[in-house]
Amino acid sequence: MGAGGNRDHKMKLLYDRYIRYLFIASAFLMTVIILAIIVFVGQQGLMTFTEVSPLEFFLTAKWDPMEGQYGALSFIVGSVSVTMLAIFFGAPLGLAGAVFMAKIAPGWLREVMRPATDLYVAIPSVVYGYVGLTILVPFIREFFNVSIGFGLLAASIILAVMILPTIISISEDALRSVPRPLEEASLALGATRWQTIWLVLLPAALPGILTSIILAMARAVGETMAVQMVIGNTPQLAYSLFMPTATLPSEIVVEMGNTPFGSAWGNALFLMALVLLLISLAMILIIRRIAQRRVV
Repeated sequence: MGAGGNRDHKMKLLYDRYIRYLFIASAFLMTVIILAIIVFVGQQGLMTFTEVSPLEFFLTAKWDPMEGQYGALSFIVGSVSVTMLAIFFGAPLGLAGAVFMAKIAPGWLREVMRPATDLYVAIPSVVYGYVGLTILVPFIREFFNVSIGFGLLAASIILAVMILPTIISISEDALRSVPRPLEEASLALGATRWQTIWLVLLPAALPGILTSIILAMARAVGETMAVQMVIGNTPQLAYSLFMPTATLPSEIVVEMGNTPFGSAWGNALFLMALVLLLISLAMILIIRRIAQRRVV
C-alpha cells in the first residue's frame, strides 16, 4: 500500500511537471506570435516613410493614393472621435445598468438579465451594422433633417450599444466586490440608499469601473464592420456629427484587398494598422496600471 501510494505521488508530480512545461510552452508560443505580428506590421508599415514623410502621414488629411498623397490624420481623428463619443453615450448607460443589476434588481430579474447581457456579446458586429444601416441612418436623416445620415453620430451610437455588455459585466463585478460592511456602515450612519451608491459604492469600485471603460474603448477603437457600414467611409475630417468620415479599421478593410503588396499605398495601410495596434496596446497598459492600483 505504501509503495503504491508513493508511485501515485511520483506520477502526480510528473504529471504536474509536464502540465507546467505545457503552460510555459503555450505562453512562449503566444509571445512569439504577438511579437511576430508586431514586427511584421511594423517593418512593413515603417517602409512608408521611404516615400512619405512622417509629417505628411500624421499631420495632413489628404488621402489620395492615386495622386501619391497619404495623409492619415482624418482616419486617426475619426477613430479617436468615434471611440470617445461611444464612451460618452455608452458609459453612463452601462454604469446605470451595472448599478441596477448589482444593487437594485430583485434576484429573479438579475438571474434573467445577466445571461441576457452575456448573450448580447455573441451578436455579430455585422448585425449591428445592418441594423444601423437600415434603421438608425434613416432615422438620423429624417429626425435631424440632414441629407445623408451617415457619419460620426450613427457610428458612435452603434458602438455605444456594442460596448454596453463589457461595461455592464465588469462594472457589476466591481460593485459586487465592494465589502458589504462599507455599505452597511453608510446606511447605519443615516445615508440614503442613493447616497450610499453614489458616495460609497461607486468610489470604492472606481478602479474596476475604469477598467471596464478602457476595455470598452479598446473594443470600440478596433471595431470594423459595424462602423464601416454606417460611418460613410469618406477620407475627410468630420466637423460635425453628421459628416461622413472614416476610421483606421474601416479604411483598412475597404482598401487592403485592392492594394499591391509592397507599394507605398499598401505600406501606408500597414502603418495605419501599426498605429491602431499601438493605440490598443497603450489601452492594455493603462488597464494593467489601474489593476495594480486597485485598493478597496
